[in-house]
Amino acid sequence: MADLQPLIDFVQQHPRLLVITGAGCSTAAGIPDYRDENGAWKQREPMRFHVFTGDPVARKRYWARSMLGWRTMAHAQPTAAHHALAQLERAGRINLLVTQNVDGLHQAAGSTGVVDLHGRIDTVCCLGCGARSPRRALQEELMARNPGWLALDARSLADGDADLEGRDFAAFDVPDCPACGGTLKPDVVFFGESVPRDRVAAVREALAQANAVLVAGSSLMVYSGYRFVEEAAAAGKPVVAVNRGRTRADPVLTLKVEEEVGIGLEALAGTLLSSALFMNGDTRKNLISSPN
Repeated sequence: MADLQPLIDFVQQHPRLLVITGAGCSTAAGIPDYRDENGAWKQREPMRFHVFTGDPVARKRYWARSMLGWRTMAHAQPTAAHHALAQLERAGRINLLVTQNVDGLHQAAGSTGVVDLHGRIDTVCCLGCGARSPRRALQEELMARNPGWLALDARSLADGDADLEGRDFAAFDVPDCPACGGTLKPDVVFFGESVPRDRVAAVREALAQANAVLVAGSSLMVYSGYRFVEEAAAAGKPVVAVNRGRTRADPVLTLKVEEEVGIGLEALAGTLLSSALFMNGDTRKNLISSPN
């Protein structure tokens, strides 16, 4: 186990954190990540926006894989990392939590100040009229239209994807938007798509008010999250990372803890919550209690 005292000291010295999380927070929930410890792809690159919008067969392939991969996402439960971050938020230690994940597990664990930088996989949007609807409703429609696909054995991949290489997707039946007949898309930011400006603005506002940045379970290889670390470093704000393996931010980190993120954050939260800083009758009871 890594020496976690430097991490504990860092957070005690910087009480208002901007937290940036990545796939490492959710792997213990059974959701695979995209990259190995060297930052290289474990699978082929995910869907790109121009391919999804411009190629009908690519859309069929996406939704066929998603129909099978959704089962992993739908049943995933928050991990020790999610619960620890929720505890730190209730302790007043987190100014804002920015997640690059799309699984909603931070909210399920009880975190409330969350920016879903890349959107949420449990919501579907229409590219025509902009209507949004629950992913579970589309899942039921996909299964009803394509019952023969349900028995396929497909390995789960990152973000609700599944491995169906070599299949013919031409006959896979994908419904259109029931309101306008437009194309349905998961309400997530695909590669080649821009993060909505209001999300970026909210993160920058929180960064301006934060003492430091904590990166949890992310290699930061995607620029949409890495940019905030760049901005923190440019502003002279320290950055700590709890992550196994290489990160894009390694050259600018003030501290790096090479530890499984759930172990590191759980130890951090446990130490802080048991310290004299938080020992105050009912306050401690509220901090350690489950949101459920």
